[in-house]
Amino acid sequence: MSERPAEDDPTTGEALDPEAEDDPTSDVGLTGASSFDTAHFKEVLGHFTSGITVITGADREGPVGFTCQSFMSLSLEPPLVAFGPSLTSSSWPRIQAVGAFCVNVLGEHQEALSRVFATKDPDKFRGVGWRRAATGSPVLDQVLAWIDCRIDTVHQAGDHLLVVGRVQELGVGEGEPLLFYRAGYGRFES
Repeated sequence: MSERPAEDDPTTGEALDPEAEDDPTSDVGLTGASSFDTAHFKEVLGHFTSGITVITGADREGPVGFTCQSFMSLSLEPPLVAFGPSLTSSSWPRIQAVGAFCVNVLGEHQEALSRVFATKDPDKFRGVGWRRAATGSPVLDQVLAWIDCRIDTVHQAGDHLLVVGRVQELGVGEGEPLLFYRAGYGRFES
């Protein structure tokens, strides 16, 4: 491609990207404004494989939890993890109020559990075995791993929150992970 001088948008005065119009894979035009929609955004990001977790807590009403795929390790020193609950979650406010949560990493045999905790059902724990971690948060039976945390910070992030948790204790189970890819569940093969 030949180099062209950068131009400014005559209406906004912002610098334009002269290469954007030549890139057929770009969703950003000369104005720098995004032309993709929510469905396209989800389609593209759906190509990133993630594990599946259930975030749990317990308050005076009992145990509470929700399925979450937006989880990550954040820091070794201090030990921190992060996840992103939706602003529309009915479970997260109860967990936030107690200041602690447990991340339950689901194994390949727990797809049904993931689906139950992804609903608004007020009785998600019916028939689900669990024990209390040090913070009082539920550790679900037969999970691949669990990370018990105290809430460190919560940041606003668009239509979600970014929750940072300080790890209190953690452990591992046995098996292979339950994966999520392109809006479907899958399994790991080595």
